[in-house]
Amino acid sequence: MNLTTTDRFWRDYDKLPETVKKQADRKFAYLSRSIAHPSLRVKRLQGSQYAYEGSINMQYRFLFEITTDSYRLMRVGKHNILDKL
Repeated sequence: MNLTTTDRFWRDYDKLPETVKKQADRKFAYLSRSIAHPSLRVKRLQGSQYAYEGSINMQYRFLFEITTDSYRLMRVGKHNILDKL
């Protein structure tokens, strides 16, 4: 599946530590191949039909939505990122 991004995603991504960026890039590659990859720990956001969260590591996660032809990466950051929506 194709990955697309939002401007907000890139602003978040630029703030990540370099080690987390490398982990995130690896997780996004997994996502493009299979949403069911166990290390992603993907789950639907409560109250949303299209928004999901995935895990980068125990401190960082990413938010995305499923469109008809892609996964759109919307946010990436520490686990409290949902509080900022």
